[in-house]
Amino acid sequence: MAAPVEVPAAPAPPSLTANLPALVEVKSFIQEMAHKHGFDPDPLNRQFGQTQPQRKILDAIARPAEAKPWHAYRQLFLTETRIQDGARFWSQYAPMLQQASARYGVPPEYLVAILGVETSYGRNTGSYRVMDALATLGFFHPRRGAFFRSELENFLLLCREERIDPLSPKGSYAGAMGLPQFMPSSFRRFAADLDGDAKRDIWTNPGDAVASVASYFAAHGWQNGAPVAFPAQVKGAAWRSLLDSEPKPDHSAAEARQKGVTTPATLAGDTPVKLLQMDELDGPGHWLTLQNFYVITRYNHSPLYAMAVHELAQAIRQRHGSASSMTNRQESRFAPLPGGPEGGVQRGTP
Repeated sequence: MAAPVEVPAAPAPPSLTANLPALVEVKSFIQEMAHKHGFDPDPLNRQFGQTQPQRKILDAIARPAEAKPWHAYRQLFLTETRIQDGARFWSQYAPMLQQASARYGVPPEYLVAILGVETSYGRNTGSYRVMDALATLGFFHPRRGAFFRSELENFLLLCREERIDPLSPKGSYAGAMGLPQFMPSSFRRFAADLDGDAKRDIWTNPGDAVASVASYFAAHGWQNGAPVAFPAQVKGAAWRSLLDSEPKPDHSAAEARQKGVTTPATLAGDTPVKLLQMDELDGPGHWLTLQNFYVITRYNHSPLYAMAVHELAQAIRQRHGSASSMTNRQESRFAPLPGGPEGGVQRGTP
């Protein structure tokens, strides 16, 4: 038997108290930004000198909400407040939502629901400086450091492109930004300018924020007018072979029926579907998800997240429809006063 080969241990990450510009990894990163993108190293050294790595960022990313079972995760987002506030957001910014929906083919309720799940419609966009978050995770998180260094690269590029001071934007502990919580790479690829002011402002402009979400969904294959998911019943045991961790629909509706899954009669047999099992309080529940559900998982890969967005969207649409019907009934009973003020869309953080 051959002697075991000793594998050298991975180097320990540097201390969080280290002076960032003095770290070998940061020096190499700055040199790469200068060589690859033409950055002046001196401003980057000054900016990294003012960047503050934080232990609480590493602690936060170690306990994601998606680790909860569905029945507990659902309670975080399917609240009366979030539903009511979503309907109110829809009413307040209806023209913007209609414009973004028409441009990209994504229903307004899903655009609103994303903002509801991500930031409670802009009320909680994050308190960490994006530079601090990305530097902490890029240089002190060995498992995902490469990903966050790439996001840091994109962040510095977008700051140059949008003429933003890199030390100013704030976001989540992972560096996600604005009302829709875009990572920097997503901002550069998918952020949209809805009102034509030559700015993509996802921080304070709700029109740009909802258009950016719609742009993201459209680019990832959202099917306009197609369903998202259906509750399903299962029988027998063959359906278990349809369960796996891959979120992309990779079975046909006909195959699901053959294996004991109930599907809507109107669903064509060749429609790609995915069977999803969720942990309800009273036992496992089952859903049949389609392409549009998969698109939501491109925003956040957790099926729990996608289901929360889907259910919140449906609740918001129902609440908004009820409010609209009540408003229409009231308007039909009371004629508007002559010379009254014209309505307008507010601009700013909701």
